[in-house]
Amino acid sequence: MKLTKIVSALALSGAVATSLFAADTVKIGVQAPITGKYANEGQSIDNFVRLIVDEKNAQGGLLGKQIEVVTCDDEAKAQKAAVCAKKLTNAGVFAVIGSYTSGATEAAQTTYYRKKVLQTSDGTSDSLIEKKYWTFFRNSFPNSAQSDFTADYFVNVKKYKNIVVLSDYSSYSAGLGDATEASIKKIGGNVIFRGKIKSGTQNFTAVLTKIKAMNPDVIYYSGYYTDGGLLRAQQIQLGIEADFVGGDSNDNPDFFKLAGNASAGTVLINFPTPEILPYKEAKKYLGDYKARFKMDPPSIWPVTNADGLRAVIEGVEKTNSFDTKKISDYIRNEMKDFPGITGPFNIREDGERVGAKFVVYKLKNDGTKEVVGQ
Repeated sequence: MKLTKIVSALALSGAVATSLFAADTVKIGVQAPITGKYANEGQSIDNFVRLIVDEKNAQGGLLGKQIEVVTCDDEAKAQKAAVCAKKLTNAGVFAVIGSYTSGATEAAQTTYYRKKVLQTSDGTSDSLIEKKYWTFFRNSFPNSAQSDFTADYFVNVKKYKNIVVLSDYSSYSAGLGDATEASIKKIGGNVIFRGKIKSGTQNFTAVLTKIKAMNPDVIYYSGYYTDGGLLRAQQIQLGIEADFVGGDSNDNPDFFKLAGNASAGTVLINFPTPEILPYKEAKKYLGDYKARFKMDPPSIWPVTNADGLRAVIEGVEKTNSFDTKKISDYIRNEMKDFPGITGPFNIREDGERVGAKFVVYKLKNDGTKEVVGQ
């Protein structure tokens, strides 16, 4: 009997301690591909979140509460993303950073909305704001903004007469490919072929052989670097002399590894990459990131997600509240030109980030980039 009372007392004291601990903490989630083919992006998103959270905690936390990061690996897969959404909401997070891909982001959106949990992602699919969820805002820019820029560059700057547009079947890639084709046609450009590849196939000889017979001026690929690097390498192997232009998700160091020497001459269209961001916040946080993790972020995407987190923190502090609706309303309606690592951070009422700026890079033999347009 005495033992039972002791056990009960210990259990009660443990519960009280847990309750007290919980009262002094607040949880932020990370949903990202920590493993799988986009692991370097997902791990860097998680790293950047933890860097900023640790800095905030060292300053006393958020409204006096220490921030706890809860990470869920969605592997960039919709089914895993849906599981992550349930796991993170059950863990009691009030905001989630991620995911990296539009498909994984969209698969989790409804759960976060129903649970009134904020979500910010670098996903660029225009469909991400179609549901008009007040819980979601984008920390990058939509496909439609990039497609208009790309079309202008192809038609008015490069004067390409015969354009090929390729994508994979994912919502992000197919959406960007379709939007780019439409933007090109809208300003009088000529798309001679709009094709799709199955991501992860490895061998794209069949579609590239078909394209070679069309004598294109340029091949534009709107998918991810994991396939883009192989497409470029196989294009050169087949002797296709067209320019190769990759959309924003080809901008990753692994593109070089996959394409090898064929990387040289490749053109990428993206937001300004981390190393050329001119803002003082970029110099500070990118310097802090390199000092802690002994490397640079692999792309701009972990950096835009870091800005998404910083906007959430700003919203909490300005509203003096963890009420997610109040935070969302502040970010959408009151926050103006927040000094982001990636530049002025402004969110429209529908959750869209505005003020997109794109840069055109050409890859050089040594793996570096040269800005050739903006």
